[in-house]
Amino acid sequence: MPRGRYSLHDPHDRTPLGEEHFHCATGPSGWRYVSQITTPSGDHAGSVDLTLDELGRPIRVELHAASWQVRGGALDGVTWVRTDPSGAHATEGNVPAHAFTGASPAFLVATARLLRPAPAAPATRVRLVAFTSPVLAPRTLDQSWSLVTRETHATDNGPLLVDEYQVTDLDTGEQRPVHIAGDVVLAAPGIELEDLESPPSRFD
Repeated sequence: MPRGRYSLHDPHDRTPLGEEHFHCATGPSGWRYVSQITTPSGDHAGSVDLTLDELGRPIRVELHAASWQVRGGALDGVTWVRTDPSGAHATEGNVPAHAFTGASPAFLVATARLLRPAPAAPATRVRLVAFTSPVLAPRTLDQSWSLVTRETHATDNGPLLVDEYQVTDLDTGEQRPVHIAGDVVLAAPGIELEDLESPPSRFD
């Protein structure tokens, strides 16, 4: 069960945004990721709880940030309920999209798992619903993912398979590299893996 810590920062000017302390695990029914997010000063800022099925579809997602909460899953596309800080007004949403995304590295692993692009294959287009901090406002966006390289690196715990993806925002044309090993993001714009207590899990 990988357990570790990501540092989060603004991908443009590298302003620190905080840290995400996580653990995740694969199982016969899919993958689960749980994390706690802190501010640069160490205060609690939110949490992520994401469960995927064996095909990479989001069975359940629960996000907390600034007293806001979102719960959702794959149902007629993706469906969610967003609750305001007072808890008095819950709003429901549904979009014919493939999955969710957001600032957490968990969503990069989840999208890669869902698409599973092959090396040198044409880019795969995906529609996602993003929840943006600090109020978890939903936004639908389109991305394309392609697997640029797949390399094996020798480590003390055996060979480590690292995939480099190119992710393109189809609204802006902005491209970014994402490096993933198993169920851990090694590096991506705005994300750095600072600590990992055990090797990444491998998906079958």
